[in-house]
Amino acid sequence: MRKLAPAALGAALLVLLPAAAEAHGLVQRPPLPIPQWLFAWAAAAVLVISFFALAVLWPTPRLEQDNWRPLPFGKGWGSLPLQILWGALGIFLLAVTVLAGYIAEGLALNHFSSTFILITFWVGLVFISILFGDVFRALSPWRALGRLLPSLNRPYPEKLGRWPAAILLFAFVWIELVGKWGETNPSLLVTAALGYTVLTLAAQCYFGVETWTRNGEAFAVYFGLFARMSVFETRGGTLGLRRPLGGLPRLDDVAGTVAFVMVMIGTVTFDGLSQGQLWRDLQTGVVDSLDGVGIGVLTATRIAGTLGMLLGVLIVWGFYRLGIEGARSVGGNLSLHKLEYGFVHSLVPIAAVYVAAHYLTLIFYEGQAISYLASDPFEQGWNLFGTVDNGIDYTVFPQENTWYVQVAVVVIGHVAALALAHDRALTLYGEAKLAVRSQYWMLGVMVGFTSLALWLLAQGAS
Repeated sequence: MRKLAPAALGAALLVLLPAAAEAHGLVQRPPLPIPQWLFAWAAAAVLVISFFALAVLWPTPRLEQDNWRPLPFGKGWGSLPLQILWGALGIFLLAVTVLAGYIAEGLALNHFSSTFILITFWVGLVFISILFGDVFRALSPWRALGRLLPSLNRPYPEKLGRWPAAILLFAFVWIELVGKWGETNPSLLVTAALGYTVLTLAAQCYFGVETWTRNGEAFAVYFGLFARMSVFETRGGTLGLRRPLGGLPRLDDVAGTVAFVMVMIGTVTFDGLSQGQLWRDLQTGVVDSLDGVGIGVLTATRIAGTLGMLLGVLIVWGFYRLGIEGARSVGGNLSLHKLEYGFVHSLVPIAAVYVAAHYLTLIFYEGQAISYLASDPFEQGWNLFGTVDNGIDYTVFPQENTWYVQVAVVVIGHVAALALAHDRALTLYGEAKLAVRSQYWMLGVMVGFTSLALWLLAQGAS
């Protein structure tokens, strides 16, 4: 029983969750028929039951085995004409987005560039990647442009790994959450997009397109990780099928991968935290302190936001590290590096459900804005698709079902993470009993992440 302490502690934290509403939506959910703490305890119970079911019914690795098979029409997907078509579409969308950022004068949901980058691209492609695989690889304007340029193909430093992608991802989320350029200055947002384009093309010319895409191109790495959850995968230009989650166990052990996943989860953690009273109180304290030494309110607010984002990443990283240290303590002579990188792929479903639950109403409601903005992206009085008079339809997704869907998504994602971690433990430890013992700690991590996810959703009502 002592070994179940991490899970019990995480489950106990669930009762501390306040009454919740969804974050980032334009609407509030109606009151729940039962208390939220009951949902929280039920979610923890599902994880604990799933854990013991895996221990009994899953004695040998399954997800580690590669079962990819080509589809009958799969070869056509990688044909040169289709590659050119998808690449041209990606370049076209980038060009329209940049031009709209300088020409159009609206803000937020009245501006094409802000809506396309921060909702259609940033959030929408996560869902598309999970469902249909690495679509972004085909559409990436940077990869398409890079393949047209000469390349020096210089050796890529092994120690650099995915650290550039992690840093660039953090910078992008800073622009969204702290700088708020999409809400206040779309032209600055697209200027950043142009700067990112120049940096990416220069790196591709130096290291090679595919090398930089795998390691340094933040969005390729980001959407590529989510695409590993999909049943669709393209190999050698051929589209095929694999089991769900089947791409995650084959995630390569590259420096910076753990940091990248921590940024994925930690920045969404901060986004949820920033919706609540707790963060508002903390931010006020930091801003007041900085204002006392002569730093302006705007600058102080951004410093506080930057520190908050870093804190979110470090909290997630520390929690994961605690689980890894616990797994290491059960024996098996496995190094910290081996365990930390060995289990990091199991956190990708958690990153996915954090995004899906947190931005559920954003994509369903605010995401509709792209339909009318696309008809007149430059605010020239056009109506290219006949949709310029469209509005946002709040009936497309029942408001009363939002919380139930969010909880279900969170629980399913964490059960998937448990399955991935259990499967990898069987491979690493080579002994079922030892593998199960190591996973007591990962169960605690999963229950903790579930608690955090539900609490973050609650912040929208604060």
